[in-house]
Amino acid sequence: MLDLQQFNISGRIRSLALKSKMAAKNYPPHSLSAETPTHNVVSTGGQKHQKHWFVMRDLKRPNAKLPAYKMLEDKCFEVFIPTKWQVVTKLGKRVREKVPVINGLLFVHSERTLLDPIVELNSTLQYYYRKGGGYREPMVVRDDDMDKFISAVNSSQNSVFYSPQEITPDMIGSKVHIIGGNLDGYDVSLLKIKGSRKKRIFVELPGIIVVSVEIEPEFIQLI
Repeated sequence: MLDLQQFNISGRIRSLALKSKMAAKNYPPHSLSAETPTHNVVSTGGQKHQKHWFVMRDLKRPNAKLPAYKMLEDKCFEVFIPTKWQVVTKLGKRVREKVPVINGLLFVHSERTLLDPIVELNSTLQYYYRKGGGYREPMVVRDDDMDKFISAVNSSQNSVFYSPQEITPDMIGSKVHIIGGNLDGYDVSLLKIKGSRKKRIFVELPGIIVVSVEIEPEFIQLI
């Protein structure tokens, strides 16, 4: 299970939740460490007018009235945040609602020319930057990887999220091809579950986050 206090993108970055406490300070934008896999991280190559999935962070408190993802959605930006069901107390009553899996992590599908002015006006909204890229080159995720991840999350009501560091070789099963359903046409890996008849698969945003979701056996074709 994902440990929110230790989750990080590079393996050496402090918790995003802890960093939100520094929002009022002049905190420098983050660059990925050398350990972070970048083979699936796209270089924007200076194409500021092309749409990309930007990896961003919101340094506001988790209980802020207007978190970055809501502010961006109000401005008609396409935003995705991984969420999970959690029981919370509101007005003395316990209710079940969806909350972000990792406080502060969000993905925004947009042109940089449209995002830059928003970032400049909101000091608590920041890009993640590529290590080894150009000067302050934002980190972006390939469209195919993002589409697959979103499809996986939306296909299940009981998604389980992991940091990449939590996935060990003995958890990874056979490589399979999916035929049918939300993930039709994708190649993924099975999750090894001893004594369980249910099938679960892994879908990863490389170096960022991994989700495991249930899938119907009839959709699975061994490669």
